[in-house]
Amino acid sequence: MTQKKRIPSEAEPPPWKSPFAALKDVQLGEALKASRPSPSIAPILTAPKKDRGRVEVQRQTAHRGGKTVTVISGFVGIGQTEKERLAKEMQKSCGTGGTVKEGRIEIQGDHRKQVARILTEAGFRPVMSGG
Repeated sequence: MTQKKRIPSEAEPPPWKSPFAALKDVQLGEALKASRPSPSIAPILTAPKKDRGRVEVQRQTAHRGGKTVTVISGFVGIGQTEKERLAKEMQKSCGTGGTVKEGRIEIQGDHRKQVARILTEAGFRPVMSGG
């Protein structure tokens, strides 16, 4: 049977070094100025604030077993990859799932206000339509 190594309890414990010691001199304002959006959505949010077109934001429940879905449609001039990035950002912001189908973005639940805010930041002009 092997003996366990014992640590003497009479001696003083070794000095503890805080992993946050380097942060004590950083000012909070400087840290906030240095923060940037995540790189995956940075091209969307840092795009010029021009009018990229009108998009419709709808709440639908039809043919979904009574479940509510927020549908964004009417995109003109953007590719599938940018729609997927927008959908990913909307899913993160709303804390739900979603998908890109047939040129439109579907987000689970009624999140029209949050979706409209994200679309406005990306340069689109969201219009609420439907129920």
